[in-house]
Amino acid sequence: MMPFDLHAYLARIGFTGATRPSLTTLSQLHQAHVCTIPFENLDVILDRPIHLETEAIQEKLVVARRGGYCYEQNALFLLALQQIGFDARGLAARVVIAQPPSVPPRTHMLLLVQLDETFWIADVGFGGPTLSAPIRLQADRTQTTPHGDYQLQSLGEEWLLCQRRDGEWQPLYRFDLVTQYSSDYLMANHFVSTWPHSHFRHHLLAARYLPDGGQLSLENRRFSRYGAQPERRTLDDLRALYQLLQEEFRLGMKHTLYGVSEEEFIQAMTRLDRAQ
Repeated sequence: MMPFDLHAYLARIGFTGATRPSLTTLSQLHQAHVCTIPFENLDVILDRPIHLETEAIQEKLVVARRGGYCYEQNALFLLALQQIGFDARGLAARVVIAQPPSVPPRTHMLLLVQLDETFWIADVGFGGPTLSAPIRLQADRTQTTPHGDYQLQSLGEEWLLCQRRDGEWQPLYRFDLVTQYSSDYLMANHFVSTWPHSHFRHHLLAARYLPDGGQLSLENRRFSRYGAQPERRTLDDLRALYQLLQEEFRLGMKHTLYGVSEEEFIQAMTRLDRAQ
């Protein structure tokens, strides 16, 4: 197995600060990651397997300059944190953002980081509503990040993460503090990326935070820019959409293994359109 290349990761996210396990370092790394490496699910709609081995994640998100979804993003962040010396481990969450009528499965990966006697939640892979800074594991406290306000609510042995939207607290996901292992994520990743009814198989999704507090978001052909210069538009031209992914979300499309040709992209989006 290829060892994790911390220097390459730090260069990828443009981080030049101190690499010691502190809250300042954790916060700076967290924001740099979500402002640089986009959330995206291109490989899922291309029917490509999502590999979670260290070498594969590093090659795709760092070398090929692609993005990924939670299992790739938070696995990469966890590798970096642990190599720096942070006490960090993976957790699993049940996504409730759509208020499902029954208890959903654990399909999201997030991280728990301990600094001295304090625990922090880190999450660089939840797409549009993801955290842009770690938040303290403490109930009923409004916690402000560079890109929004969040709150954790205690549900007995579980926690509920909420985001403030239009003055109201919107539930995002529920989680407990049971450590998850690679085998747990392999199973969940397979389900999320291959289940015929998975949201990720029927929608092109991309998101990236901006350093000025703004955000870019894409769902299928609908592009949104939030912040100082808001913008919304629908891209009917698939070639223009392919270009937008490279220019706005900074996706690398030329890598031998993880690149995506314009023809591949158009074929995949055409299949999505027919399935709608």
